[in-house]
Amino acid sequence: MAIKYTKTNLDKIESLFAESDYMLRYEKGNFKSGYCILKDTKVVIINKYYTLEGKVNTLIDILKELNFNPKEFKNKKNQDFYIELQQTELKL
Repeated sequence: MAIKYTKTNLDKIESLFAESDYMLRYEKGNFKSGYCILKDTKVVIINKYYTLEGKVNTLIDILKELNFNPKEFKNKKNQDFYIELQQTELKL
């Protein structure tokens, strides 16, 4: 399954971070990969100049890397969406 690059899906992904311990920020910077994860302080920084597609792809990659437990999300819709994202393969 592939995810559509829409503002709605970006908002859903952002809500996963809002429910997690990680803070999501959009800032400008010299990120070679387009993002930076500060695991000790639980902050994820995304290049604010990324396109919608770039933001969605990057956030999905980060979610897979951080490997959250879906049961920790209080919102059932977030749990289901996170599980769906874990099964998503990105097209590059």
